[in-house]
Formats: sequence, C-alpha cells, structure tokens
Amino acid sequence: MSTMPPLPANGSPLADVGQAAAYALTDGMVERLVTTGSTGLELLDRLNDPDTKAAIHRLLDGVTALHGTGALDTLMEMVSLAHAMRVAATDSMVERLTLFMETMINNLATQEIAELARETEQALYDAVTSCSADPQPTSLWGLWKQLSKPETLQMLNLMVAFGNAMCRRSRALAGK
Repeated sequence: MSTMPPLPANGSPLADVGQAAAYALTDGMVERLVTTGSTGLELLDRLNDPDTKAAIHRLLDGVTALHGTGALDTLMEMVSLAHAMRVAATDSMVERLTLFMETMINNLATQEIAELARETEQALYDAVTSCSADPQPTSLWGLWKQLSKPETLQMLNLMVAFGNAMCRRSRALAGK
C-alpha cells in the first residue's frame, strides 16, 4: 500500500505506531479485517432481533439459576464425565455395548411382550376401576365375606404360586 499518503505527524508515539500499522497492512489483511468487521456487524444485527435477544436473556437467566443452585457445577461435571467416557471407550467396549443393545431390543421388541404389556395395562385399569366402584370392606366381617369369594381365593392362590415359583427360580439361578 505504498500509494497511501503519509499521516500527519504530530510527534506523538501513538501517531507513529498508527502510521506504521497503516503502512504494514497488505491488501489481504485489509480484506480480512473488512470481512471480520462485516461478520461482527451481522452478529450485532442478529443480537438486536427481539426474538434472539429474548432467547439470549433466557439462556443467561438459566445459566444464572444453575449457578445459584450449584447445578452449573454438576452440569460441567456431567459434561466432563461424558467426555471422559467417550475418550476411554475402546472399539471393543462400543462393540459389546452395541451387541447388548441389539440383544435387548430383539428380546423385548416382540409381539408377545407387546401383548403382555397391553394385557397387563388393561388388567391394572380394570382393577383400579373395580376397586373404586365396589364398596370396600370396612369391618372384619366384610373382609371375611370378601375372602370367602372364589375369585379372591383364586387370586390369593395365584399370588402364592407365583411367589413360590420365583423363589424356586431364584434358588436355581443362585445354585442353591
């Protein structure tokens, strides 16, 4: 930029530094400065948008609330933990985790499991409806009458048989 006229020299060191900087700038440097300035002004325009301004204020309020409760430290620790897990994970670990997830999905995502879940949910809703509609026994005699019904005895037998079967299976798995 040798075609630039000399800056007025007033003898101050700051003026001399300014003149030296102006002479040292190349066309590429000026272009980068203009681009950076333009990008900065675009950013300021976006920040002056009411929606963006509201979002930034909400974000800052959230970060302030997190800091006030100590949750910001917890959040940063969680981010550090996630990063450490990602760095520590080997290909073998990722492969085993993928295989485990695939096995779980294949075992649980079956038609039988879906039907069992649907039937269980419906049975629970029916039980809630039945318990809230029928008057519940309020005395020892009322409880005795409830226990003498065949469906009550069937349910108690089912619960006892289920509990015994679970105990047997648990002992067999434990090797006892």
